Amino acid sequence: MRAIISVSDKNGVTDFAKGLEELCFELFSTGGTKKSLVEARVLVHGISEITSFPEILDGRVKTLHPAVHGGLLARRDLPSHMDELKRNNIAPVDLVAVNLYPFVQTVSKDGISMQEALENIDIGGPAMIRASAKNFPSVVVVVDPADYELILSKLKDGSMDLAERKRLAQKAFQHVAAYDTAIAQYLRQDISEFPDIMTISLEKRYDLRYGENPHQKAAFYAEQNVVKVNSGITWAKQLWGKELSFNNILDAEAAWTAASDFIDPTVAIIKHTNPCGLASHNDIDEAYRRAFSGDTVSAYGGIVACNRTVSLKMAKEMDPTFYEIVIAPGFDNDALTELQKKKNLRIMQVKQDPSVTQDYLSYRRVRGGMLVQQADTLNEENLEMKCVTKRTPTNAEMEDLKFAWRAVKHLKSNAIVLVKDKTLLGMGCGQPNRAVSVFLSKIKAGDKSKGAVLASDAFFPFSDGIVQAADGGISAIIQPGGSIRDEDGIKAADERNIAMVFTGIRHFLH
Repeated sequence: MRAIISVSDKNGVTDFAKGLEELCFELFSTGGTKKSLVEARVLVHGISEITSFPEILDGRVKTLHPAVHGGLLARRDLPSHMDELKRNNIAPVDLVAVNLYPFVQTVSKDGISMQEALENIDIGGPAMIRASAKNFPSVVVVVDPADYELILSKLKDGSMDLAERKRLAQKAFQHVAAYDTAIAQYLRQDISEFPDIMTISLEKRYDLRYGENPHQKAAFYAEQNVVKVNSGITWAKQLWGKELSFNNILDAEAAWTAASDFIDPTVAIIKHTNPCGLASHNDIDEAYRRAFSGDTVSAYGGIVACNRTVSLKMAKEMDPTFYEIVIAPGFDNDALTELQKKKNLRIMQVKQDPSVTQDYLSYRRVRGGMLVQQADTLNEENLEMKCVTKRTPTNAEMEDLKFAWRAVKHLKSNAIVLVKDKTLLGMGCGQPNRAVSVFLSKIKAGDKSKGAVLASDAFFPFSDGIVQAADGGISAIIQPGGSIRDEDGIKAADERNIAMVFTGIRHFLH
C-alpha cells in the first residue's frame, strides 16, 4: 500500500505517518513535510521516486504528473484501468494526506504583496485532493489532522468502509471549495461590482443549544474572510454561563452592533434584537443607569452590551435585574467576580478593534436565494444635514438629534426613537404604520417626552406623525425627507415651533 503525505499544517503528522508505517504503508512526501518526517525517523521517499522527475520551478511542480494522478484515479474495480497502470509501470496510491498552503493566514497579514499572495496559491495539493476524493471508494483522502487518529483506528481494525470514505471525500471537496472561495474573495477586493457568481465559505464555530425554537437544531458558523477580522460576536470569548442558543446569538449581535456603533462610552440593552435602552455618557456607569431607565420593564431578560470595560459599580447596579448576557470588551476582576454570582448569566468578552473596517457585505437568506448588500455604515458624520424649518436646533438638541439618528438605524422599521440627553426614552418599531410607531414611542417615554427629540428611520408620508410628536412635547425632529408631502410636514413643524432636520438618506432595517 502507498500513501502520499504533503501538509502545510503539520500538527500530528509525524505520529500519523508512524501509524501508517506500522500498517505497512510505503510513504512518499515532498518538501518541508518530508524533512519533518525524516527528522522524526520515519522511512519516507521523495515524490520524485514516483515521477522519476525532479521538482521544478522552485517547487511549483512536484506532484502534477501521470505517475501520481494515474495511481490516484485508477478504478480498482476496472481491469482495464489496472492493466493500464501495469503497462505504464504505475503503482496505485491508497491514501493521500494533504492540506493546503495557508493562503488565508498569509493574505490576512499586513503588508502582503500580490506576488506573495500568488505564491501561496496551492496547485498540486488541490489537484491531488480532488483526484483522491473523486476515487474515494479506492483512495482514502485526509485533509484534517483531527481525523488522523480515527483513520488509523479504522485502518487497523478493517472498518474503513465506504460510508467513512465518502465522509472524508465530502470533507475534502469542501476543503478545496473553501480554499478557492478565499482566493476568489481576495482577488475581488478592489472590484466594486457584485460578481455574477459568488461563493461564501463558512466554518463551524460550535453547535447551539437549539434554534429559534427548542425543536429546531442549530449551529453557529464563522465566515472565512481574507480580511483580518477577529472582533465582534462571532469571535467573542464566553467567560461564564451555559451554552448559547440561536436567539442569544442574534440578540448579542444586535446589542454589540448598537453599543459599538457609538464612539462615546455607551450601553445598549436589547430585547428581541431591538434596543429598549440606549445611552451615551462620559461615565460608563451613568450610561448604564440611563440606558436602564429608558425601559426598566422590558430590560428584564434582555442583553446588555457596553463599549467600555465593565466596572464593579456597574456590575452591582445590574444585580437586581435578570439579564441573559452581558457583553463588553473587558471586565474589571472584581466586576467579573460579582457577575459570576449569577449562574444563569452569560458573560462574553468581545475584542474591540477600531482598525477593522465595518464596510462588510450583509447577507439575508430567502428560500432558494440570497440577498447581498453593503452594510449600512452611514452615520451623521457622513451627511450634510439640512434644517428645513424656521427654527434651527439648539446645540443641545443637535447633539441629541445626532445620537438619535445613529440609534434609530438599530431598530426594525418603521422605527421611531425619542431621545434626550443622549438617552433613549421611548421607541416604536416594526409597525406597518409610522404614526403607530410614534404613538408607541410616546407611551414608552410618558412625561419624559417633553423637550425630547425624535428620529425617524424614513420619511413621514403624512404630517400626522409630526403632529403626534408635537402633542408629546417633542422639540426637534430628524428624518430623511423625500416625501411628496414634505411641505405639509414642514408647515406642521413650523406651526408648533419644532426644529426639523433632513438627512437625505434613510435607515431601514427589515
